[in-house]
Amino acid sequence: MDLPQLLPGKRHTLPPTVASSDALLLAGLALREKQAGKLTAIVTADAASAQRLLQELPFFQPALRCALFPDWETLPYDSFSPHQDLISERLATLWRINQRDAEQGADVVIVPSTTALYRLAPPSFLAGYTFEFKVKQKLDEAKLKAQLTLAGYNHVTQVVSPGEYAVRGGLIDLFPMGSLVPYRVDLFDDEVDSIRTFDPDSQRSLYPVPEVRLLPGREFPMDDAARARFRSRWRELLEGDPTKSRIYKDIGNGVATAGIEYYLPLFFEETATVFDYLGTQEATLVLHGDLEPAFERFWQDTRERYRLVQGAPDRPALPPEALFLNAEGFYSRAKAYAQWVLRAPIPRPPPQAVEGAPSSSLTPPLLLLAGEGWGEGLFLPLPDLSVSRGAEDPLYKLKTHLARSPHRALILA
Repeated sequence: MDLPQLLPGKRHTLPPTVASSDALLLAGLALREKQAGKLTAIVTADAASAQRLLQELPFFQPALRCALFPDWETLPYDSFSPHQDLISERLATLWRINQRDAEQGADVVIVPSTTALYRLAPPSFLAGYTFEFKVKQKLDEAKLKAQLTLAGYNHVTQVVSPGEYAVRGGLIDLFPMGSLVPYRVDLFDDEVDSIRTFDPDSQRSLYPVPEVRLLPGREFPMDDAARARFRSRWRELLEGDPTKSRIYKDIGNGVATAGIEYYLPLFFEETATVFDYLGTQEATLVLHGDLEPAFERFWQDTRERYRLVQGAPDRPALPPEALFLNAEGFYSRAKAYAQWVLRAPIPRPPPQAVEGAPSSSLTPPLLLLAGEGWGEGLFLPLPDLSVSRGAEDPLYKLKTHLARSPHRALILA
């Protein structure tokens, strides 16, 4: 199926799809954009659709490198921080967006709609706090430990999860953010003699690697300048006595209190959004499903939670506008992109709704694509193929379908 070429600022709306045909369509679109050197960003109405597309797109186009930008999975203004694995995956996805031409880059990034509303650290933060080293490279152990501490890594006795490091003599164990496995760096004097992965459960070394990339341990900086900026902007933007807040005092002592993520704008002069990482000319935007109801629910819940917490003297809250985009802000930033709007897939009617109907009514011809001069395609849902246990031939529905269908069938147990 030939899809029209879209220019930045142009939008094309497609009719609803059937079942997983949206993944097939988007896989073809993403492959075409990849060949043109562009990233495909898919914003889904909910997290479940994002997970489904993450699994289905590579099935239809194995050459696609897909990445999910997950949510923090905390409620706005929560007093605890996101799980470290989620932070690791988020940082890795942002890094892969900027490495699209490299082997570790991404061709498709999938973002749930409400996650796309969160304000982020600017791209300069990720670039400035990411570093790497290789075998046979000179490495100052004290300097590395200082870098790891500033990047937000925790010094532990035994490394088991992302964002941790341990030092034992000439061995340095690291679990970089965005990595699936930890690494063991063996130093010979001030030179990296070898780098090997290891099993965090058994602590046994596995296989050698030539280099290690270290992403920041958090989505915000914790160096002296950043902490001074945080305290200054706290006094500027939040009311009340700052000395009554544990968060304010902990930042002065270099401690990141649980829930500090909802004070992210205080660490930076200006925050960014996911659109700042995508780049207008280098990405095509797909709006998948009904986003407006998701935006409306999110903002309704966020305003209500802000109303409940805004007066707390020990934990004053930033207004929602400082932490999140509203629907208008999202669409104004999306306007600059070439956009595909894909409505939510049509659910198949339940079998009982069509029981006893003729075969022709079980496979209504639902149009997937239609347009002038650029081709069309047809995807048909399967009829009801359930086993009729009380019938003389329980599989008669399946046998009838196979006899009438011109397509090959693969049956898996």
